[in-house]
Amino acid sequence: MAVPTGSETTDNNDEPALWNALKVEGSQAARERLFSRYAGFARGTARKIYSELSRDDVEFAELHQLAYAGLLEAMENFDWRRGVSFRSYAIHRISGSIRDGLAKISELDEQIATRQRVRRERLRSLSEGDARPISGQEAMEALVEIATGLALGFMLEDAGRGDHGENSALHPRTAYDSLAWKETVTHLHAELSALPETEQTVMREHYLHGIAFEQLALVLGLSKGRVSQLHRAALARLRKHMGARTQFRLER
Repeated sequence: MAVPTGSETTDNNDEPALWNALKVEGSQAARERLFSRYAGFARGTARKIYSELSRDDVEFAELHQLAYAGLLEAMENFDWRRGVSFRSYAIHRISGSIRDGLAKISELDEQIATRQRVRRERLRSLSEGDARPISGQEAMEALVEIATGLALGFMLEDAGRGDHGENSALHPRTAYDSLAWKETVTHLHAELSALPETEQTVMREHYLHGIAFEQLALVLGLSKGRVSQLHRAALARLRKHMGARTQFRLER
């Protein structure tokens, strides 16, 4: 059975077919479509709960991850044949996941900030490779590749937050820099759109929507290690193509 295609819309006439494809046929394409369709709903639920919090020891991004976990659990257990709205079903799972997660956070003396954890995950992904002994020159080249990959990631992350001004860690210093920076970001997004489909999905969901590798693995039906490999390969392509198209330099 073919999975319906097309952009996300409020018209959910294709939803029964998507649920059938997921539950009966195990379609990964249907899983991705449904997750993408309801990811904004999960983030909205997280935003509402975050606005009601009277504590400042939790990052908003942490609630996003908890909301995505609840959404995935809801998708796993939802029975579309009962005719119940998925939103009505999922809201309890998503809210419960967030509140359970907040309770666990409260029990911990120390919490690693979500952004730090995600960036460490990225760094591990970029650092994986051949374990053979390498020369000093090769080591330097490897460090430059890792640093450049992280810089590209920060650019995509800033774009995902809509942060291109003074709050950005990479904001330009002069009017000339600002123009050059915008052109670089435009080129980066063009190259992102040209990536192979699965690599593009990993990059967009991770950097633009903040979905961790572990959850991406569940959405895509892959191992976390494979998602890490796709992330590393995608950054290598971006680094190569950006170098060919623009004067992309590691100065920031």
